Amino acid sequence: MGNVEIGATGIVITLVLIALRVPVGVSLGLVAFGGISLIHSSRVAWGILSGTPFEFVGNWSLTAAPMFLLMGYLCGATGLTTGLFSALRMFLSRLPGGLAVSSVGACALFASASGSSVATSAAMSRIAVPEMLRYNYDKGLATGVIAASGTLGSLIPPSVLMVIYGVYAQVSIGQLFLAGFLPGILTAVLYATMIMVRAKISPELAGRVDERFTWRQKAKAVRDVWPLPILVMSVIGGIFFGVFSPTEAGALGAFAAATIALLRGSLNWSTLKEALVNTALSTASIFLILIGSILFTRFMAFSGLPSAFADLVLGISTHYLWILFAIAIIYVILGMFIDSIGLLLLTLPIVLPLVEGAELSLIWFGILAIKLLEVGLVTPPIGLNVYVIKGALGKLVTLPQVFKGVGWFVLMDLIAVILIIAFPMIALWLPAQSFG
Repeated sequence: MGNVEIGATGIVITLVLIALRVPVGVSLGLVAFGGISLIHSSRVAWGILSGTPFEFVGNWSLTAAPMFLLMGYLCGATGLTTGLFSALRMFLSRLPGGLAVSSVGACALFASASGSSVATSAAMSRIAVPEMLRYNYDKGLATGVIAASGTLGSLIPPSVLMVIYGVYAQVSIGQLFLAGFLPGILTAVLYATMIMVRAKISPELAGRVDERFTWRQKAKAVRDVWPLPILVMSVIGGIFFGVFSPTEAGALGAFAAATIALLRGSLNWSTLKEALVNTALSTASIFLILIGSILFTRFMAFSGLPSAFADLVLGISTHYLWILFAIAIIYVILGMFIDSIGLLLLTLPIVLPLVEGAELSLIWFGILAIKLLEVGLVTPPIGLNVYVIKGALGKLVTLPQVFKGVGWFVLMDLIAVILIIAFPMIALWLPAQSFG
């Protein structure tokens, strides 16, 4: 068996192990160790295992990930995110499908703070879906909007996925943060527009909401939630103007979240401990995947599979649209089965040589790749976010209802992908204007 065949077999075994629920990081590491041992020797494999992981995980830029995770967990544990939906519905509920439109905005803000699509879907499904169903919203629309909007947090910074991609691809994390902002807003606008148009054409999809709120009530709601958007915008603004690096932004964001919660009286030992423990667990999980991925990258390099795959794809066509189409198919299909971080790190060793060979911007491609990864989270038959919502709501909805509702949002995601490809400046304009 040649080296390329060993590499291809390694990928198949990795996918099988992941399907058997072996942790992604463990799957990548085990297959990489075995593959390197076959290609070279066990001594070489042990040498790489003993030195390479520390060199990669010791990268200072990666400290931004636990800092942003801590910021998100502090916001969640201290209640800074709980009033988002209630506040937005006071201003938007009179629009066609207003509660669903409010859910888009609430999910975008919640996800940008938490950095987790799954956590956003689980939390917002319990808050917003029962309220929409109370006003006779279609069950597919009510659940589909949460499943899809929960993915916005990976595009609207700060984003842990962008930190990991930036370190791996050796591009500026700050530039990635800025590049993801407008595509994230574009996606949210497409979602909201689609909801309003459908609700206008088919009023039975979204029950009529006759609630009226006084300006006093609206002002109180704004006072309850203003710290979160200010916090997120301050982090992005500081990076845009070059005031601080993404790592510093993460630390300042976590400190600011703790300070705001302390001033509001919601930070105590219990909530602080909860946030710190969750941050430690998430960081350990992410870093385990990172260690496995860097070993897997070495295995792929030794096997020569990325070069063979690039030759195969380029043998069909060298046009960059064909290359992007091939990569999109890989991400959307595998995204149904594998979590975003694991899939990103599994595929980068294979697709980055293609992207660099086509002379495409790695900043722009990073945004496109993250967008495609998030589409996989809601794509049938195994959209992870869909199952999270079904688990959170129990018998209140069925899986077919959620998948039916998600379809319209997947269509909007595909339109967003096409626009980002057709007009790269949607992603690249903001980084070009930055002072950092």
